Amino acid sequence: MNLYFKNIRIISGILKGRVIRTIPVSILRPTLNKIKETLFNWLITIIPDAECLDCFAGSGALSIESISRSAKHVTALESNKKIFDNLTYNIIKLNIKNITIIHTNTLFWLKTQFYKYDIIFLDPPYSSQTLQKAIWLIEKNKLIKKLGYIYVETNKNQKIQYPKNWKLCKNKYNNDINYKLYISI
Repeated sequence: MNLYFKNIRIISGILKGRVIRTIPVSILRPTLNKIKETLFNWLITIIPDAECLDCFAGSGALSIESISRSAKHVTALESNKKIFDNLTYNIIKLNIKNITIIHTNTLFWLKTQFYKYDIIFLDPPYSSQTLQKAIWLIEKNKLIKKLGYIYVETNKNQKIQYPKNWKLCKNKYNNDINYKLYISI
């Protein structure tokens, strides 16, 4: 019996065309290829040699795509054990050495960190208040470098407050999905 319902292709970079497998977990919602392509076009000059934080890694699509496009390192956080194990499998299968995967509650982890990142990806399950809490923890602990970028994906009706020093650079919709790119000034 095949437990894996969908494969995601890496769309560009050194791993272009390679496959990331996903597992049937209801909270897993991989970023659509169209959205991923737009996001990485926004980041095309930023991603090379960037230190990235993927706060809700899930399938690992954003983490792996970042590495494929020459990010220096990605720290990927995932709280669900089955999803974490699948992400670990994908990293090993693709022989990626510069992604650190941490099995943790993202909010707890953010409370204890002070390292500054060039790019932070925020794409948690849409129905929770986790995103708002993560934003305030990132700002409180100054986890984004000055002129660093923050990617946020929500459903189009989700109301989120952002720190005053996060300037909206890009904002797009794809059906019910709103995706934005902020810069920390």
